[in-house]
Amino acid sequence: MDHRIIRVAHSPDSDDAFMFYALAAGLIETPGIEFHHKLADIETLNRGALAGELALTAVSIHAYAYLADRYVLLPHGASMGEGYGPRIVAREPLDHEALAGRKVAIPGELTSANLALRLYQPAVVPVVVPFDRILEHVAAGLADAGVVIHEGQLTFRAAGLTLVEDLGAWWAGATGGLPLPLGGNVIRRDLGAGLIRRISGHLRDSIAYALANPEPALDYAMRFARGLPREGTREFVGMYVNARALDYGPDGRRAVQLFLDRGFDAGIIPQRVTVEFAD
Repeated sequence: MDHRIIRVAHSPDSDDAFMFYALAAGLIETPGIEFHHKLADIETLNRGALAGELALTAVSIHAYAYLADRYVLLPHGASMGEGYGPRIVAREPLDHEALAGRKVAIPGELTSANLALRLYQPAVVPVVVPFDRILEHVAAGLADAGVVIHEGQLTFRAAGLTLVEDLGAWWAGATGGLPLPLGGNVIRRDLGAGLIRRISGHLRDSIAYALANPEPALDYAMRFARGLPREGTREFVGMYVNARALDYGPDGRRAVQLFLDRGFDAGIIPQRVTVEFAD
């Protein structure tokens, strides 16, 4: 069997770290494949995939609209908001109408947080800010509101900010209860069906290992928790690493297609995309 080195890229966040723990720690057998891990924020990963630099990477579902010709979605490793998701926060109470025309900090143009925001309120003025600086950016008055992802979804009140809208709750209400697709893992089509199948299986095994052995996986994830206490990290990981991470499920797959379809219908995504999974 040929020996292949596969660069796998994901965010330096506790939920991704939890899923990739077994692969990173060498706890599952991957005969013939050696995984080299690259960590970067999600918008950097989106841009790296756009350039075709990454073989296997986490990306925003929004970004997949621009990658579908070269990458296919793996059925494992999804981050889905089950009635919750990125949160719009501000220094003072705002409603949907009051958000129109306001400057809103976003974690990247290709993030799912940005697509969900613009579906919710198309008239905002988005301003890109590194995801881990959005809370301080809004608190300092440099933007009227911000869309927080990762642990910011749990810590925004400690920064003195108030909730405007939970975009996952809004999406569920607008779609009859579908989960909000946020992130997924994509793999380059040119690796070929056989190798893609093997890599997909290893990723699923890594997620299953973490779910079956949550405490050591959580120990590893704590390295990437950015100040969240253990119980807060456990809560955050539980929000995004669950049975849905093993497989999107029929409703999850439907949600991905609908999310991108609505982005196209709203004129945000320039072309209609047919979502394809590497089954």
